[in-house]
Amino acid sequence: MCGIAGIYEGPGGEASRELLLTMASAISHRGPDGTGLYLCDAYGMANTRLSVVDLQGGDQPIPNEDSRYWVMQNGEIYNARELQEELEGLGHTFRTSCDTEVLVHAYEEWGPQCLDRLNGAFAFAIWDHLEERLFLARDRFGIRPLFLAQVDGALLFASEAKALFCHPGLQRELDPSSLVETFSLWACAPDRSAFVGVQELPAAHYLTMGPDRDIEVRRWWDLTFSPASDWRDESEEDLAEELLDLLQDATSLRLRADVPVGAYLSGGLDSSATAAIVRETSRVELTSFALSFADERFDESEYQQQMARRLGTTLHSIRVQDSEIAEVFPEVIRLAEKTLLRTAPAPLFLLSRLVREHGLKVVLTGEGADEVFGGYNIFREAKVRRFWAKNPGSRFRHLLLGRLYPYLAQSLGRAGGFQKAFFAKGLTDTDDWLYSHRIRFSNTSRCCRFISRDFMERAGKLEAPEERLRQRLPAAFAEFPPLGQAQYLEICTFLQGYLLHSQGDRMLMGNSIEGRFPFLDHRLAEFAAKVPDRIRIKALREKHLLRRAVGGLLPKEIGMRPKQPYRAPILRAFVGEHPPDWVSELTSPAVLADAGVFDPKAVAQLKAKCQKNLQSGISETDEMALVGILSTTLLRRAFITNWNVPAPAVASRVAIRDRLVESGGPT
Repeated sequence: MCGIAGIYEGPGGEASRELLLTMASAISHRGPDGTGLYLCDAYGMANTRLSVVDLQGGDQPIPNEDSRYWVMQNGEIYNARELQEELEGLGHTFRTSCDTEVLVHAYEEWGPQCLDRLNGAFAFAIWDHLEERLFLARDRFGIRPLFLAQVDGALLFASEAKALFCHPGLQRELDPSSLVETFSLWACAPDRSAFVGVQELPAAHYLTMGPDRDIEVRRWWDLTFSPASDWRDESEEDLAEELLDLLQDATSLRLRADVPVGAYLSGGLDSSATAAIVRETSRVELTSFALSFADERFDESEYQQQMARRLGTTLHSIRVQDSEIAEVFPEVIRLAEKTLLRTAPAPLFLLSRLVREHGLKVVLTGEGADEVFGGYNIFREAKVRRFWAKNPGSRFRHLLLGRLYPYLAQSLGRAGGFQKAFFAKGLTDTDDWLYSHRIRFSNTSRCCRFISRDFMERAGKLEAPEERLRQRLPAAFAEFPPLGQAQYLEICTFLQGYLLHSQGDRMLMGNSIEGRFPFLDHRLAEFAAKVPDRIRIKALREKHLLRRAVGGLLPKEIGMRPKQPYRAPILRAFVGEHPPDWVSELTSPAVLADAGVFDPKAVAQLKAKCQKNLQSGISETDEMALVGILSTTLLRRAFITNWNVPAPAVASRVAIRDRLVESGGPT
């Protein structure tokens, strides 16, 4: 696990050693165990290493046998052992037992098609010294980040945008269109980032660039949800057994490391199932980690402790106070590099710090289970609304929403009630590709009312966020069943754009911790996508098939427990009795007016509303707006007004053209 950065200069240019080492320094938290450097005329790349596999021999860059190809990777290839055996059978010679070396030989043997053989979470760069060709690739779900920018004919890439800003020619400016898209869809599309001129290599895509400097980007994988007509008739029991076998293998692969592997234990189904499988199928002495909250509305510690007792695992826990969320939030934004609408990443940053304090580098977590197996209320809500749409005049069908949101049950029962009208918007537009998410997008976009008129006008020159989203959906989307459509939308917006960036990779790597996500094994996802909607969610029971598959491993109270979405306190963290100084500083009328992003009067009204309703609370939309405003102002301070270029890192391993010239030895 590492961070990577690189540059392919325009014709006649030469990659700068100092620039590359400065870029590496900016992402040193991703890999504190050593810095590698490769230089070849116009091309250069650097990495920061977190040593997890082959601790003594896995320093990067790594060449193939004749030093034509050189590789650097951020991530892990979990099936590297099997691939190494296959490649050795084909005549390849390995210098190390590091999974990164598998990549360079696999690319030499199979070219871009090597990606189809990889089971992993990765972003990597391969340089063809002979043809002067760069190959960049990113894993199927975009677990590991990879940012791009073009400056004066040069292509820059890096695991985090902050490394790109080390180039003196790259402008640092917040992107108005990205902010509007985030305030509508929770995240912007990968052809944008929070910053003008910076974008991502999309998940499941690869990029090639040769000496002519033409860039080609291609998708190499996608998740396809099978129509009901494609289903082969298998019993739930057989499906549950097959699912459990897949999950056990996915978990087992992610235990491969030359350092101890821990696990997060939230008290919910997903992390509990993963931890239980580790205990059932391996000899690993499992150490687990958990979050608890002083605010009991968010606390799940009772279930965490129950599961830890069942597993006989050592459980390390931190109890998060509201004030701690506000205290670390500036650092959270510096790591996330984007506008956030929730504070949930902050406690996870504190949790990864706890992991690091106990000497671990790797943890398993439950990310992806809800998206892949149908665990969110938005999926069940869409199912109820489609049922209601078949008889829009029914006096009873909409009442099923009360089973998802019990606090709304009474309101939904009133004739002509506000909540009923809210959920009835676009009710019969069931052919709409965005049907499942229209209500969420409409609700979230209310945050845009706080954006200043000038900033909004700059964003308004481009297409509306929802239309942009629709245009990037695959043609096969029309054939997906309703639940499959909803899940695909959730994966390409919420999971890839928010969860994996802001709660997954970034909050873990902020403390040099590698997260591994068994539920995002592509074999599991492909299996789930072939299962009929009615089995992923049965009636209104979320994750039905997953519950059946892992039920025998868990206490009944956890296996049958309704999902409690992971949330963290917001209002009292920033508007309590002793709010941090930066809140009032960055939201003062003068500072807001100078920045020009938000309307100072509208923000002042929101702050007054928060103060007035500190005890009773405010709407979810207003909470999202508050976090969005604060995170954006912090983002601007960190990268626009207060940005400082770090000092260059010191390389522990250097290769120039086709040979190693310096090595500091094992890190």
